[in-house]
Amino acid sequence: MKRNFDTKSLKSVLNNLIDKSSLKSGLNNVKVQSLWEKTMGVNVNSYTTEIHLKNKTLYVSLSSSVLRQELSYGKQKIIDLINDEIGTKIINKIVLR
Repeated sequence: MKRNFDTKSLKSVLNNLIDKSSLKSGLNNVKVQSLWEKTMGVNVNSYTTEIHLKNKTLYVSLSSSVLRQELSYGKQKIIDLINDEIGTKIINKIVLR
């Protein structure tokens, strides 16, 4: 008996598994945290206490009210930078706390 298997790359199988499971939100959260650190630099990261992504909204807790105010002027630029790095529109809004 001859079996006919449809061959797929490991990458496509893993991406399909991630898309259909709850792993996607966790992986996106980790990606966004990593990109925040990379994009914003050492100085901003030293004042960042918490970052998490929920329903396309990025919540960032900062320990400096002055920095929070400064970053609030560039929210759209930050959204665009992170979305460009990821390659998809993962963030629609940023909430600075």
